[in-house]
Amino acid sequence: MSNFYQRFREEMAAGGSVEEIENPEVTRSGKVTGVVIAALLLYLAVKNPWTFVFVVGLLISVFLHEVGHFSTARLTGMKVTQFFMGFGPRVWSMRRGEVEYGIRALPLGAFVRIIGMNNIDEVDEADESRAYRSKSYPRRMLVITAGSLMHMAIAFSLFLGVYAISGRAQSTGVSTVRHVDEQNSPAYMAGVRVGDTLLRIGDTAITDYDSVVATISAYQPGDSVDVVVEQNGVEKRLSVVLAPHPQVKDRGYFGVAADDWGWERLNPIVAAGQSASDIGTTMWSSVTGVVSALNPVNSLRHLTDSSQADPATRPSTVVGVSQYGGTVGRSEGLKGVLILLASVNVFIGIFNMLPLLPFDGGHAAIATYERIRSRRNKPYQADINKMVPVATVVVGLLVFLLLTGLYLDVTQPLG
Repeated sequence: MSNFYQRFREEMAAGGSVEEIENPEVTRSGKVTGVVIAALLLYLAVKNPWTFVFVVGLLISVFLHEVGHFSTARLTGMKVTQFFMGFGPRVWSMRRGEVEYGIRALPLGAFVRIIGMNNIDEVDEADESRAYRSKSYPRRMLVITAGSLMHMAIAFSLFLGVYAISGRAQSTGVSTVRHVDEQNSPAYMAGVRVGDTLLRIGDTAITDYDSVVATISAYQPGDSVDVVVEQNGVEKRLSVVLAPHPQVKDRGYFGVAADDWGWERLNPIVAAGQSASDIGTTMWSSVTGVVSALNPVNSLRHLTDSSQADPATRPSTVVGVSQYGGTVGRSEGLKGVLILLASVNVFIGIFNMLPLLPFDGGHAAIATYERIRSRRNKPYQADINKMVPVATVVVGLLVFLLLTGLYLDVTQPLG
């Protein structure tokens, strides 16, 4: 148990595996687990191609996250010894120069091993000048935040590409009928059909669904209203006698469900501005989402009450999000999957900067604390041993949320 804790402490503090093998060999368990993971991905590709597309996009995002750490570490003169996709036993690896590249069996993330991440990370004296801890504060902050910055760059690129090529889901200023009550609907009896565009109700021009609700609410049951619609490209004027509303007394009932939502293509300049704006909005939503997801009370509430269906307060895993990605893909196609992937990248970028170990934000907080405590010609170095107990609690909470989220994703799928 003590050896396990020692290794956990070292790997948590280092941000990845501290095992360095001169001639690495792929283990038998790694081969078997790798085959199982490959089979699961193949199953996803056959069962729901959109879920597969989302998972592949997520894996690429994780890879680029580590590319951010790797490239900035090399740029700032730090020594990198490992670049792995996944955790657990090796499935495949090779050594190029001083770096071991490879794939591990469990696709739960990735890591780049940079030497000297803290005071307990043993480094050869000849390599000390290339250790993370030996570099200046700006260089350490660049390297440690590079992963989250890469997520923001990915999100911006995805938003921009979709908005400029396929459009952005937003109010179009045109209200389209999505459903008509065929049994009790005055609208249906007057000739309104699904797919019609509502142009005018009485003297009011219709621009969005709110204007439909506001206009109809002003009429009483039995009132006769002229409604202008565009049906199959032809403008029609219909006379509708409103029925009593089934739920609201003294209110007219039209009998349609409509919305003004659609995909509108943006020019590249507008798309760039909208992408930046949507990243800002998503960042704020991610902050509130992280607070809700990390609250164990919300997890317990979802576990004990199956009627709790609010996805904003429940933990989820890559399984649930991928399932939702498949649902979005079936309804919206590739553009919908890419927009969801962009939003997930923003969330991961924010989540990863929590100022607690083992997150990158924990290393950034330590670097900042050391910078504040340092004096000229006397750099301060924090004792990582004092932070391990808190980090252990954080990891325990993450494991609880992972198991809870996985259970909820299987029993109460998102979407």
